Formats: sequence, structure tokens, C-alpha cells
Amino acid sequence: MSTSAITFEEIMFTIMSATQDTFKSYLGMEIFAGKVEKKIEPVDSDVVGIIGVAGERVGYIIFATAKETALLVSKELLMMDDPDEESVRDAIGELTNNIAGVFKTKYHEYYGSVALGLPLVVSGKIRPLSEPPETPVDKPSMNVQCKGVTIPFRSMDGRAEFRVMVYM
Repeated sequence: MSTSAITFEEIMFTIMSATQDTFKSYLGMEIFAGKVEKKIEPVDSDVVGIIGVAGERVGYIIFATAKETALLVSKELLMMDDPDEESVRDAIGELTNNIAGVFKTKYHEYYGSVALGLPLVVSGKIRPLSEPPETPVDKPSMNVQCKGVTIPFRSMDGRAEFRVMVYM
């Protein structure tokens, strides 16, 4: 199969699988995907990890979550009882990087080369470019391309909830 033949559905399946594999391998946590939305929806997130993807297809993989899940992930991933803010950023960056790395391996195996950027970790509201900016200047926000998908995930016990957004 040539790289141009990869479908967006195949990318989504690979991302879902990469996210589940990463959580199981690194955190020992079973997670389940919810209904995939074929758009980037506004998400008000305390912690957001972003990885750029380049190759035959280019885009971003975005991991967005509330502080509670970010702390849980940090505690489990870093084996710390009380991670500080820098440790939380590092853990979310590493988790996002691992999800993208699993995606890269699977993508490369079937479809050709892909390169990943360095993780960027931010906070604030993510909204599509088509959505008008908010009026309060003190509320940070980031606009992303509108074409993509949002996949909600949660752990079976409900302790972890987050979204993975992809556009390519």
C-alpha cells in the first residue's frame, strides 16, 4: 500500500490504538475511546501536549486534559507522590511523545516515513480557527486548524479523562 492511500480512518484507528497501548504499557491503565468527533472541538484544558508530525502527511497530535488527570498521569509515569508543575509538564510531554512514537512506528511499518517534532506543553482553551476569539484578554487560548478529529478517552474507573485530537 502506498503512503498516499492511507485513509483518515486508518490514522484514527492507529491513534486510538497508540493511545490505549501507551496507557497500558506505561501506566498499567485500561482506557476506552468514546465517540470520535470529526472536528477539533473547543476544549478548555489545564494541560495540553502537542507533537508535530511530518512526512507524507503532516499535522499534529494533541493530548488535552484537566489538572486532576495530568497529576494522576504524572504520579504513575514518574512514580512520584507529589509531582511539581515542571514534573507534570514533563510527564504530559513524555506521554504525548510516547503516543506519537507508537503512531510513528505503526505508520512507518505500513505506510512509509514519518518524523515527529519535540513535545510542546501548554494550557488554556483550544478552539478552531473558525470560532471567534474570546473577549477577555487575560484568558489564554490557542487556535488550531478546523479539519481533524477529537477522540475522548476515559479509564474504566473514571479516574482519568482526556481527549486526543489529531489533524493531518
